[in-house]
Amino acid sequence: MQTFADPLLRAAQVAANRTAVIFEGRRFSHGELQSRCCRLATALKGKGAEPGDRIAILAANTNHYIESYVAIPAAGLVIVPLNTRHAEPELRYAIEDSGAKILMTDRDPGALRELVDTVVMIPDEYEALIEVADEAELGIGITEDSLAGLFYTGGTTGASKGVMLTHRNLIANTFHFMTMAPPATDSVYLIMAPLFHAAGSNGVLGGIWTGSCQIPLKVFDPATALDLIEKYQVTHTLGVPTMIAAIAELQHAEPRDTSTLQMVAHGGSPIATEVVRRAVEAFPTAEFVHVYGMTEASPLLTGLRNEQDLLDVDRSRSCGQALIGVQVKIIDGAGNEMPRGEVGELAARGSNIMKGYWRKPEQTAEVLKDDWYRSGDMGYMDDEGFVFLVDRAKDMIVSGGENVYCSEVEEALYKHPAVLEAAVFGVPDEAWGEAVHAVVVPRSAVTPEELIAFCREHIAGYKLPKEITLSDEELPKSGPGKILKRELRAPYWEGHERKVN
Repeated sequence: MQTFADPLLRAAQVAANRTAVIFEGRRFSHGELQSRCCRLATALKGKGAEPGDRIAILAANTNHYIESYVAIPAAGLVIVPLNTRHAEPELRYAIEDSGAKILMTDRDPGALRELVDTVVMIPDEYEALIEVADEAELGIGITEDSLAGLFYTGGTTGASKGVMLTHRNLIANTFHFMTMAPPATDSVYLIMAPLFHAAGSNGVLGGIWTGSCQIPLKVFDPATALDLIEKYQVTHTLGVPTMIAAIAELQHAEPRDTSTLQMVAHGGSPIATEVVRRAVEAFPTAEFVHVYGMTEASPLLTGLRNEQDLLDVDRSRSCGQALIGVQVKIIDGAGNEMPRGEVGELAARGSNIMKGYWRKPEQTAEVLKDDWYRSGDMGYMDDEGFVFLVDRAKDMIVSGGENVYCSEVEEALYKHPAVLEAAVFGVPDEAWGEAVHAVVVPRSAVTPEELIAFCREHIAGYKLPKEITLSDEELPKSGPGKILKRELRAPYWEGHERKVN
């Protein structure tokens, strides 16, 4: 039986004096990390937390967040990470829905204070509490099936839901990833993505388990990220595509010494091959890895290693094969497996798949069927089991009876050297039902007509954007950095009803 207490115990045993966390110049050893986690557990129980109680955290990436992420579940409590970019009504919903008893935060909680019994301010009150607390014994009274966290989905495709992830779910997926990309004890991980998101917290347990070092980036900024990579000789990092694009752009313009980078992983949303190509040019020493999954999968399902060697072949568009320990298949609407090469919905099962949605049995039943999780992502699989995603079912455009996959159009747009960011979505059209529309942030002068003509060289006529809007501002993004197509799409659909396929 493995719980969140196990990585802390092993690291303290085999790597007590090695650096576990570096934050704003301060170093914490694995021995110190375990001690602080044990004392945090005592402090929270002293504030009235009982086994199974939910503890919400609303904060930027810090050593305190890493400690909380591990210590809260290891103490038999349930962590509820809150999206720092959510508005108060969204935060209120997550706190009320989860029934959180304690809120830990690094900012003025405002009216959120009224929703919980206790607020613990980070860092001052947090530090004062653990300074006088005794070390609790972690892992007592919990099992692999105990709930570790409630992770509220970002709401990029609909209303937020609390994803119930157990100790088994999260630990299994840690091993799934480590099997694909075995870590080393001397690895130095830069945590670029926010820790409230799976892309940020995904590697935390593995980093502790192996006795390696982790550096949380408080708030994503490409210049700070590159400075940290150079200063601390970072070997590994993971981010969403917009983060990878941002650090690559800056590295081309203002290069740092990033020669220690061994691996750059990305996931969370689709990425264009040209974005990867530009990043490979910026960080030539690194292996590029594409990981795919979602919160409901703790979060990883597939992985593609050595992207840098695949840029000029079709497989560059794949998100890889199922991780060892995970099963994936492509199904039709009735749940039947599709022939290889045909598009359907990706389904998955494994010990990493969520327990369900918190207090939402009907929505749980919609996605967990016959022991398989139905992802809502559309794709196909080749003869060797490599998965190719084409779109979210909710984002697919149906124009004149033809299916248009946004990712394919975006892939064509990104091939143009003037395109920095691109998002494609459907808008109402009287003749065709939906028309393909694109919003592009250019890096150099270009016209919509030039971009449409360029796309005509790469994709069929019915897939071409009917219109392209050029924007001087970066595209709207969620807390983890995913492009929010629903915000771009919404103004066009006012007064119209969109049929979701």
